[in-house]
Amino acid sequence: MTELEELIREHIPLVGHLVRETLNRVPAHVCRDDLTSAGLLALVTAAKAYDAAHGVPFTRFVAIRIKGALVDALRGLDWATRSVRQRARQVERARVELTGALGRTPTAVELAGALGVAVHDVDAVEEDVRRAVVLSLQGFATGTAEEMISDGTAGPEDLLLHRERVGYLYDAIEALPERLRLVVTRYFLEERPMAEVAAELGVTESRVSQLRSEALALLKDGMNAQLNPDALAAPDRPEGCVARRRAAYFAEVAAQGDLKSRLAMTTTLGLPVRQAA
Repeated sequence: MTELEELIREHIPLVGHLVRETLNRVPAHVCRDDLTSAGLLALVTAAKAYDAAHGVPFTRFVAIRIKGALVDALRGLDWATRSVRQRARQVERARVELTGALGRTPTAVELAGALGVAVHDVDAVEEDVRRAVVLSLQGFATGTAEEMISDGTAGPEDLLLHRERVGYLYDAIEALPERLRLVVTRYFLEERPMAEVAAELGVTESRVSQLRSEALALLKDGMNAQLNPDALAAPDRPEGCVARRRAAYFAEVAAQGDLKSRLAMTTTLGLPVRQAA
């Protein structure tokens, strides 16, 4: 047995412990197996990424990663009903295929035509997703997934990891294509009304909503590519133009800076520098 395998095996009980703690704080319909799978995956990923030279005990390091994975799993389980998720996947598959064929993001009319439904049906699906989605720049509302995971006051390691994630988020925003970056900046960071963003871009509010959804999905994958590559879904066509553009975006996110520059995005207390100012 290798040293890595031994480290993973030794900490499997920690996954079970954190999953049990979580199940005591969530609705009964949450599946233990889903949380356990997420926790075990986080354990393996953390074991591969661990560097003792940083001076952080592995148990502490891996506990943070497992708790984060459980929060993400709760988000994934809680964000929408199965039917909404199924319809959303159908819309997303059609959007990806049309994007590859057209070389641009399809319009609502083109997307509806490919799916064989009315435009308002596509809008309804996307509205359901927007209402339910919790994995966004705005995060969970008070009393949701993060609060279901028991955790004491954040220690230095927690704060450092949080600051690194925030830095990666800003890098991922900077690497977005121009129109998507503008939508994210105006709508989320500057909190401008969607109508104003639409007027600035010269498009409809519905189009801004599409761009916002596209940007959030790309940001999520861009951050996962750096922090949790195992969470990335394999592209349907690895050699296709969509896959190549995504790979180029991931590389651009990585090239935006280093740990020092990412930590500089936040104060020592973990507040975004822009907010602290």
